Amino acid sequence: MIEGAGSLVDAHTVEVTKPDSSKQRYTAKHILIATGSRAQRVNIPGKELAITSDEALSLEEVPKRAIILGGGYIAVEFASIWKGMGAEVDLFYRKELPLRGFDDEMRAIVASNLQGRGIRLHPGTNLSELSKTADGIKVVTDKGQELIADVVLFATGRKPNSQRLNLEAAGVEIDQIGAIKVDEYSRTSIPNIWAVGDVTNRINLTPVALMEATCFSKTVFGGQPTKPDYRDVPCAVFSIPPLSVVGLSEQQALEEAKSDVLVYTSSFNPMKNSISKRQEKTIMKLVVDSETDRVLGASMCGPDAPEIIQGMAIALKCGATKAVFDSTVGIHPSAAEEFVTMRTLTRRVSPTSKPKTSL
Repeated sequence: MIEGAGSLVDAHTVEVTKPDSSKQRYTAKHILIATGSRAQRVNIPGKELAITSDEALSLEEVPKRAIILGGGYIAVEFASIWKGMGAEVDLFYRKELPLRGFDDEMRAIVASNLQGRGIRLHPGTNLSELSKTADGIKVVTDKGQELIADVVLFATGRKPNSQRLNLEAAGVEIDQIGAIKVDEYSRTSIPNIWAVGDVTNRINLTPVALMEATCFSKTVFGGQPTKPDYRDVPCAVFSIPPLSVVGLSEQQALEEAKSDVLVYTSSFNPMKNSISKRQEKTIMKLVVDSETDRVLGASMCGPDAPEIIQGMAIALKCGATKAVFDSTVGIHPSAAEEFVTMRTLTRRVSPTSKPKTSL
């Protein structure tokens, strides 16, 4: 482990500038770049008054009034965290629903749950200006609305952390947003230089970077050329309650399907809510290919969703059919047993139907 800022000198040499400003060069047969990504700031007047997820993790005290710009993982998760700790939270995002790219039905459930928790949602709205006042940070939206907050969080995406690596010295190619270009084996345009994780902008999740690194290790050092497999990658949004999915959304299934798509859903109030009287339903969904009976996607919004979907991911990787799900004995009483008892078809959708993906 060598602490310092690294940059390429050539295809086999890395120069490290250490904390005491001294420089040291290291040579190797292979170089692996795994520098991740960094948060982006929106270019509006007063942007320096906002923070990103980096600073949000090191605040000295919980904000009483928080404004969050963004509709992705980080925005939804910090909205849930700060609201859970007693803050007043306003969430602004460009689309009609948060979590673009997820199943539209599940996105609507997450939005409803956020509102049910007391988070104020502002769909289709951007921030246009920030300014410092005696009472806090004044926020002006593109609709002319004015609010005051203690903290403004920009959660508007991340970009590959490839800028100060001197990639051009070795001839490593990047795309228009700075992501390092790689082939199916994570090899860059230079045969002995490799890259994995967010810096390549494929699927930007920590476990995916781990998978890519494992495949790199097998390919380069294990004598087993191995490509990362991006099919049926499970993921979770740790909102309260969390959302977790694996496989295709209903919209993605309709885009890929050659036959009708069968949709099974279940909605119920978890037993743990029966005492608190909280009206926050758990929603589960299976998307099935009508021709092959194969389960194409599974999603859940509710307590313990990531724990349950991790098991579903194994089933989908194995090519499980709906008949296999139906023949599996459930664990009672549990929420997870709903996935093996959903036998009533909710709807049958033709691939000629226009998938609703513009929300």
